[in-house]
Amino acid sequence: MTPAQKTMIEHLLSGPRAGADGPSMSCCAARRWATWRSSSARRCASILPYPGSCNELAIIITARYWTSQFEWQAHHRAALQAGLSPAIADAIAQGKRPTGMQKDEEASRTTSASELLNTKQVGDATFKAVKDAFGERGVVDLIGVMSWYQMVSMLLNTDRYPCRKAPSRS
Repeated sequence: MTPAQKTMIEHLLSGPRAGADGPSMSCCAARRWATWRSSSARRCASILPYPGSCNELAIIITARYWTSQFEWQAHHRAALQAGLSPAIADAIAQGKRPTGMQKDEEASRTTSASELLNTKQVGDATFKAVKDAFGERGVVDLIGVMSWYQMVSMLLNTDRYPCRKAPSRS
């Protein structure tokens, strides 16, 4: 590896991702953003739990919006491990509005899917619901998560990064 690649791997391994899985090595922009995000996350951690069902919910909604298969596959598993209901994840995968969500999950889903991604803005009632659920900093953190994963999804789609093969069940 080049010195820059070694530095990037060190940042990825010591950051919140704690891994180098995915296409980060193949794109200069991803390397720069991964380094930025990793160091930024250490300096001012998000108030949304990482991983957490609301955080992962925002990520899979963003992945679904961009039809980013690799991102969906990686974060669908993380969302379920973080406690997101499989029924909610299935509804998102099918492009349907999930039912039976917790208040904070509904606030996360409403902001990211219904309004922000699809209409490019957020109305007063939605902003209030998200602010009530997460606080002002949580609103910013939620938008930051979505912004990051939009960029990652665009890079993955541009690169046509392949999905992982499921492990064989021998």
